[in-house]
Amino acid sequence: MNRIIKFLKNDDAIAVTEYALLVALIAVVLIVAVRAFGTNLSSWFVAKTGQITTV
Repeated sequence: MNRIIKFLKNDDAIAVTEYALLVALIAVVLIVAVRAFGTNLSSWFVAKTGQITTV
């Protein structure tokens, strides 16, 4: 019974680690995308906001 409990605990730790790595990867991708397209996105949103407010 103790072996089963240890296995389940160990499996949970692996899953948490995998999720943490996935979240870190997504964060890195978002940071790179914002740095690459930040000014273009900003000007695009400003233009779209101007179109919406003038209609």
